[in-house]
Amino acid sequence: MELLPVVCLCLLTRCGITSADGNGPAVVTVEQDRDVILPCSLSTKENIESKLFDWKKAAQKDGKNKEVFFYDAGIHYNNGRAGQSEEFKGRVFHFPGELKHGNASIIIRNTKMADSGDYTCVFPHLQTRQTFHIKLVVGAAPKPNIENLDQTKDRALLQCEANGNPQPEVEWRDSAGNKLPAEEPHVSQRDGRFFISLNAAVNKTDRYRCVATQKNISHQIYAETFVHLNGQ
Repeated sequence: MELLPVVCLCLLTRCGITSADGNGPAVVTVEQDRDVILPCSLSTKENIESKLFDWKKAAQKDGKNKEVFFYDAGIHYNNGRAGQSEEFKGRVFHFPGELKHGNASIIIRNTKMADSGDYTCVFPHLQTRQTFHIKLVVGAAPKPNIENLDQTKDRALLQCEANGNPQPEVEWRDSAGNKLPAEEPHVSQRDGRFFISLNAAVNKTDRYRCVATQKNISHQIYAETFVHLNGQ
């Protein structure tokens, strides 16, 4: 599966793609409420404008696969074809200009936690049937917010606020990458997301980084701040 044209587009949607290991699916992560691109591209780059491809989401509680996007020689869910699952109506689009390059990728607008799951992109009528597997994880942590709560000539109290689902592990580091001692994190949960607040006191002029890590989806993001203490 070729991702090159999609990776460029993905940069505009703040999503991440982790290559599959072995025969496992590629994992795509995105912050909630942002757009995300699910990649599906033939390695042959053959023109698929007159072909058929079908995007589905694997069954969850109701036991039925969800119809995400269906394209057949120019006819699809956004121009009159019926059958799309209700939760995807008006939110899923393809890239018409990319079809001639074998690119059947789609973009899902305004992602929600419920969009997380396993997706397949199938070309059933090619000489050799091809199926692409994508795992979408909605809830990647956005860039943390940093605030200097209190500063004297020889000390500063820094606060980092991060959120995401799965719950991020949050830590403070100095410019050398050393983990700093910090207070116990304050954790709350709402709208399907975990919110973490972590305070740390620093006593030297340096650049400090708050790092939020979600190991189970291979996602890490950070914010930095520079603290100048007059007492040094």
